[in-house]
Amino acid sequence: MLLKREFWEHRGGFLWGPLIAGLIAIGFAVIGILAGSVLFHKVAANSGDGVNVHMSGGDSLGGVGDIALAGGLGMVFTVFVFVVFFYALGSIYDERKDRSILFWKSLPVSDTQAVLSKLAWALVLAPLLAAVIGLGVGLVMWVLAWLAAVLNGLDGASAIFTQAHPLQLIAQIALAIPVYALWALPTIGWLMLCSAWARSVPFVWAVVIPLLACVFISFLDIMPGIDIPHGAIWYTVGLRGLLSVVPGTWFLNEQVAANTQNAATHGPEALAQSINITSSLHALTTIDLWIGAVLGAAMVYAAIRLRRWRDEG
Repeated sequence: MLLKREFWEHRGGFLWGPLIAGLIAIGFAVIGILAGSVLFHKVAANSGDGVNVHMSGGDSLGGVGDIALAGGLGMVFTVFVFVVFFYALGSIYDERKDRSILFWKSLPVSDTQAVLSKLAWALVLAPLLAAVIGLGVGLVMWVLAWLAAVLNGLDGASAIFTQAHPLQLIAQIALAIPVYALWALPTIGWLMLCSAWARSVPFVWAVVIPLLACVFISFLDIMPGIDIPHGAIWYTVGLRGLLSVVPGTWFLNEQVAANTQNAATHGPEALAQSINITSSLHALTTIDLWIGAVLGAAMVYAAIRLRRWRDEG
């Protein structure tokens, strides 16, 4: 019941937002293909001998198919990041603001159940729904890429389908979602804690004040004898504290990035293997992820306690 409640109250963000963004991306792709095809045929007609388009082998065309699939996912997940960020930030504050919390507290539903249902949407269900929508959009973009190749007479256009790697992409997403749930936990926990604690404008407490504090601390570096570890501060507060809701930011972790760079030194094949299906799982070996997950869980627990005892009069 609680999970359905969250969906019906926020289906505009969870469902319609990514869906509309995907449709807009498809619309722009269609316009781009039509405009590009008209320009291509115009140049071919003016040159007399036509335009020779050469792509080396089916792998290149397969790469076009992969990019089309990933492009659909990228557009949808861009919207998803904003949706989840502001959903977590308003998850507890909004129900206190409109007094609907009194109705839900009158039901046999504990604060733990209520908060965990919100957490489940932010960390698991919303990413799953965005992935499904993104794959649908990517599939349409994939077909559009093939149509563009056929309309412009590209030889071997079918390689866009046969040489692409849709199953590998789906497997990467499936493995990345549990990693995302752990990686994003400190940001989601912090936003929910501020949502439960702030009496007004939780955005200021959750975002503005931490960033201003980072700027102030960074300016202290101009004073003699003070050495500020700017990178560590901004990484902890800016990335892990506020931007861990962005999928794939675990690749910015030094250990995960070092694995990729190390593979790159052993050639393209080793690099390709390092960013294959299991590349996201490398984040599970970092202490950064687990410390963040523990802190995030502690902040979620604090949000549950605050929701129970917060009295708005």
